[in-house]
Amino acid sequence: MDPATLLAFAAAFLVFAASPGPDNMTIIARTLSHGPAAGLAYGLGMVLGILAFLVLAATGLAVVAQEMGVVMTVLRYAGAAYLVWAGIRLWTAEPVLPAERAGTRPGVAASVLTGLALNLGNPKMPLFYLALLPNVVGAALTPAQVGILAAVILAVEALVIGGHVVLAGRLRRILRTRIAVRRANRVAGSVMVGAGVAVVAAR
Repeated sequence: MDPATLLAFAAAFLVFAASPGPDNMTIIARTLSHGPAAGLAYGLGMVLGILAFLVLAATGLAVVAQEMGVVMTVLRYAGAAYLVWAGIRLWTAEPVLPAERAGTRPGVAASVLTGLALNLGNPKMPLFYLALLPNVVGAALTPAQVGILAAVILAVEALVIGGHVVLAGRLRRILRTRIAVRRANRVAGSVMVGAGVAVVAAR
């Protein structure tokens, strides 16, 4: 796989990963509400789902994934329902200053599972790989090539997810009063509810 091909894949995936959508909005909201660990955990689940579809596409099973309509729908709705539920809880929660959260667990496992479920249930993911891989890197991929593409995906997602977490983390550090925390919670809660609705509305 030549450098020009890898660069084209990286550029296409960067546009796909960095474009505004429920995933990036949720990473910001989770970081604002529960800290960087929760945002990174959601991003980890998201990346695991993306890599799963890379393997499926490379082995010719993406078409099978497309046909698993019921399973995909259940995963999508379950993840969306969790986002809406978490957003409503955040909206109604009593404000807690970031310094007072020291030692509390930010729901890392739930964030990972939500990111994974939403991306496995994303109906656009198989279409993305089915359209991109044959046109950019060819129809057949060796295990080594899959590993290289996975490394590119990890590098791009580290940049995108890390950027969103750093941005949200800086915003979080200015929350020094309960009024500011309440407002941030309601913004983040609204974003999470909106992200859940957007996931359900996606076709």
